[in-house]
Amino acid sequence: MSFRISKAVTNGITLVHLHDDQQSVTVSIAPDFGAMLHAFEVPLENGPYNIINNYMSAENIAQTLTSSYKSSKLSPFPCRIKNAQYTLAGQLYEFPNKFPDGSAIHGLLFNKKFTITAEAVTEFMASVDFTYSYKAEDPGYPFNYTCTIRYTLFPGKTLQLQTILRNDDTVTIPMADGWHPYFRLNAPIDDCTLQFPATGMLEFDDHLIPTGHIVDFSDFNEARQLGNRKLDNCFLVNENAGQPICTFSNPAAKLSLCFIADENYPFLQIYTPEDRHSIAIENLSAAPDSFNNKMGLLLLEPGTQKTLTLHYQVKTGESA
Repeated sequence: MSFRISKAVTNGITLVHLHDDQQSVTVSIAPDFGAMLHAFEVPLENGPYNIINNYMSAENIAQTLTSSYKSSKLSPFPCRIKNAQYTLAGQLYEFPNKFPDGSAIHGLLFNKKFTITAEAVTEFMASVDFTYSYKAEDPGYPFNYTCTIRYTLFPGKTLQLQTILRNDDTVTIPMADGWHPYFRLNAPIDDCTLQFPATGMLEFDDHLIPTGHIVDFSDFNEARQLGNRKLDNCFLVNENAGQPICTFSNPAAKLSLCFIADENYPFLQIYTPEDRHSIAIENLSAAPDSFNNKMGLLLLEPGTQKTLTLHYQVKTGESA
């Protein structure tokens, strides 16, 4: 059988590996650190290559997770909440843990230990469910919900990421979801191309909080080399019947990554770090500060659940 699951500890990080031995593809997940995506290795001419800019060790995660948030699951909200405050049903809530700019950032599950709750292997896929049951642990979010992240490796160097959110509370709760991986394609991002047809860009204030205005943006409607372009912006994109909403490519290496999202991820946040070695391409269900501006905000009723689906598809050689 081409597909299998294995487990190992590498540099202090407990990892669950999904393998497609026929295509020499391995996906690695770190359940102890928010079930983050640690690796997506694909074969290149000179050997396996990990397209995820990850952490080198458990010590490295401990030192830098709350400054980089690389590969973190963003739940129950992505990006920033202005002044770490929001109002729900007439009541003011405030998160005590604040980013240096005073906002709350990237949710509450990025450093939680997830539990393996299901595994499946067939001749067509390998899949693992990672689950965390949040029990009103933060005064800024005194609600109960369960987050299950299902990673499934399919043929064709395709990884499906599903997030299942279930409201375990007795009241309707605000929810938003996002991913925060940093991708690399065996070259500085300046030499890579980016394509994402956008219907607009959210205008930000100086603290990366949406102002409420949407501005026209078409710079990457066609594939364009990044060069020295700096991005730290959120864009509106349309789900397109299984077609990629974004493609990140290294033409010289014949290597590309396609993002295929369902209608539940209408926002795309893109960030180019200063070192230019990788790029954060973040699929979001809602806009930054959605608990306040309501853009894309999901109000999940008691006892109900929501599933959001995203695919990363790597192409190599002539198919790229």
